[in-house]
Amino acid sequence: MALEICVKAAVGAPNVLGDCPFSQRVLLTLEEKKISYNMHLINISDKPQWFLEISPEGKVPVVKFDDKWVADSDVIVGILEEKYPQPCLKTPPQFASVGSNIFGTFVTFLKSKDANDGSEQALLNELKALDEHLKAHGPFIAGEKISAVDLALGPKLYHLEVALGHFKKWTVPESLTNVRNYMKSIFTRESFVKTRAAKEYVIAGWAPKVNA
Repeated sequence: MALEICVKAAVGAPNVLGDCPFSQRVLLTLEEKKISYNMHLINISDKPQWFLEISPEGKVPVVKFDDKWVADSDVIVGILEEKYPQPCLKTPPQFASVGSNIFGTFVTFLKSKDANDGSEQALLNELKALDEHLKAHGPFIAGEKISAVDLALGPKLYHLEVALGHFKKWTVPESLTNVRNYMKSIFTRESFVKTRAAKEYVIAGWAPKVNA
């Protein structure tokens, strides 16, 4: 039986998959585990009443397990791993937090209006740390096989690439070859291509935050 999942619809295009990296993380997990699902697109700026009844805080993604709707991508991914253990996507605990500061430093740099505030260097430091980790342990964070930590980080790196490329004409330095290869290998996976938002919707999603 197919799982029911609610995810973000694109900004200005309510019938198109939107730009939420947490929604994509769950969709990637479903795809990698070959779990069938029915996807409901939620217009975040005009949430339908039925959705607010199942997700009072209005957050996506939410997935229905045994007649109960569950929010929070961390919780959802944990339940999916428990209920559908094959293929195993568990990340060894020592690698679970690798790259966890990249998204925050990316957002700070993206919103920055001051070239000397250190936000670019903070992001570079996080990306360099990831590059060193991948050099020692790659091609994925936990080694040869993709795991949950990659499915969480991949969508965030996609947002980083698209948003910084558009708004700041910035790209990951060529010297960080391990990170660039890692991004390419994740972004070209069948599961990623199927579940990513189109670049224009990623840009539309970030525009209000950048211009605030």
